[in-house]
Amino acid sequence: MNKYRTLQAFISISLIGGSCFSALADTSVEARTAQARSAAPANVSNNATIVIDGKTIVEGSNGWVCMPDLMPGDDAPVCIDATWQEMLAAVNEKAPFAATNIGISYMLQGEPEGSGVSNSDPHHPNPTKAHDYVETGPHLMIIVPKAALEGINDDPTKGGPYVMWKDTDYAHLMVPVN
Repeated sequence: MNKYRTLQAFISISLIGGSCFSALADTSVEARTAQARSAAPANVSNNATIVIDGKTIVEGSNGWVCMPDLMPGDDAPVCIDATWQEMLAAVNEKAPFAATNIGISYMLQGEPEGSGVSNSDPHHPNPTKAHDYVETGPHLMIIVPKAALEGINDDPTKGGPYVMWKDTDYAHLMVPVN
């Protein structure tokens, strides 16, 4: 079984909803691959598996997966490690998830306008209308065991790192880098 099968199913379905768009003028495989790789430093993305529209385009060698869209058509490139792959699959399946180790995700291009999420509800039916809608510029997302997030701010407007999806199994640290 392809180890990216669950991940591919995840990105083939719009988890969060809202409007999907594609601002990328060049939709060629080469341009989409470059967009996927732009999410992380070259020492991560150059050897990563590239998945576009649920299909593995490049088989990588370092355990990372980079995609030109976190959600279908959102133009928010992301590179994720194995822990993030597991967590995103759990989010998609609305399944329990408990971090047992650290997981890292790069989104160095940030989220384009209109592609953010509810800061509290990963399954909000219309995140752009959520009272806590947030778009984050360039950032890292870090999964740690939930107890390690205690005492960390969950308000993205206060500046600095904050906890997203705090009261869910999918809580993680958002670290703006711009």
